[in-house]
Order: sequence, then structure tokens, then C-alpha cells
Amino acid sequence: MAMDLLPPVEWAVSPTVVDYQQAVRAMETRVAEISEGRAGELIWLLEHSPLYTAGTSAQIGDLIEPDRFPVHQTGRGGQYTYHGPGQRVVYVMVDVRRRFKGDVRRFVEFLEQVIISTLAGFGIRGEIRCGRVGVWVARPDLGEGREDKIAALGIRIRRGISFHGMAINVDPNLGHFSGIVPCGISEHGVTSFADLGLAAGLEQVDAALKEVFVQQFGAMKDVSAPITNEAA
Repeated sequence: MAMDLLPPVEWAVSPTVVDYQQAVRAMETRVAEISEGRAGELIWLLEHSPLYTAGTSAQIGDLIEPDRFPVHQTGRGGQYTYHGPGQRVVYVMVDVRRRFKGDVRRFVEFLEQVIISTLAGFGIRGEIRCGRVGVWVARPDLGEGREDKIAALGIRIRRGISFHGMAINVDPNLGHFSGIVPCGISEHGVTSFADLGLAAGLEQVDAALKEVFVQQFGAMKDVSAPITNEAA
């Protein structure tokens, strides 16, 4: 089926912090509905309270401070990562079979390019590295060969539908990453828009993200978020 014949992808932004487990349940429900043709595809933007998530490749030794924040086991790919306020989490629930001919690698590359294009709009040069998941920023000001991660990726595919997605560091507390070895990589650090000296807000980043997604998927349909309650 041609891309332009697919129904519009829905776009939702949660205005308050969303509980992680509730978000996962909402994604699982939506994935089943998309697969069965009972709901449209959805890109959902939100924030979580401070927590760590363990992907399917997580090594227990990379959880340095297990009692610092709640730790959630999750079915997405990848290792340990951090979520918290000031980080834009983007959950992408789309039909990978129809939009990417079932090619998961192509879908991951698409998400990487979405992040890179979004960063470019703010003058940030994001890059990918073989063997290192996510999007990276060179930091020669901090030392030769230094690169910091600005965005993480971790997806899951069920019945041809994606969920989980990506997390972009806008202005989170970067100190919170010290409780884990982010994505199993200890020789490089993490950064954010704020750390790079950019005072962009979540709303500005959301608008830039949406523009990039529209270029790929066509017009989006604004809808209410699946969950808008503030986490306890």
C-alpha cells in the first residue's frame, strides 16, 4: 500500500508527567488495536518521573545505584537508560509492515534520522556510530575523541507494530544518569540541549519533531494523549 494512501498518523502530547507502567500498558493496548485495525497509528510525546529502564540486553553490573530510582524491566531492545523530567520521550506506534516493508533496521535508521534532522534545526550536529546505539554529539571542547549521547533509542515490534521509541535530552538532570552505565557505554558521557548552551523548551522541540515526522508521514492528526494524569 502506498504511503500516501495510509490514514494519518495521530499525534498526542501529554501535558503532565506520566507513570511509566501506565504508559507501557497504554502502548500495549494501542499496539493490539492498531494490529486489529481498531485504532490509528500514534506518536505519543511525554515525560516520566525519574526512573531507570532495563532493556532486553541490560547487564546487571551496569546498574550502579539500584536504589536511587525505580527500575523497570521492559521489553524494548537496548540496555539501561534513564527517563525523567526535561527529557522528551517519544513513543512511536506505527505499522512497520506497511510503512517500512517489515524492515526493522530501516525503521531504526528512520528514527535516527528523525532525531538528527530535529537536532539540526537547532544547530546541533547529531551523528550515529557503528556499535553504539543512539545519537551522539562530538565534544572536542571536553577532550580529544569525546562524544556524548543526546538521544537514546529502544524499540519493540509486536505483530508488525512498533512501540517504545526514543528519548531526547532537552534539559534533564544529567547527574541522574550516573546511577547507571547508560546503554552499557562507559567511555562516553551524556549531554542535552541545555548542556550544549541551548535554551530550547520542550514545546520548541516538539514542534521541530512534528515538522520532521510530517515530512515523512504527511499531515498528522492531533488527538488527546492516552494518559494525561500526573504520576504519583
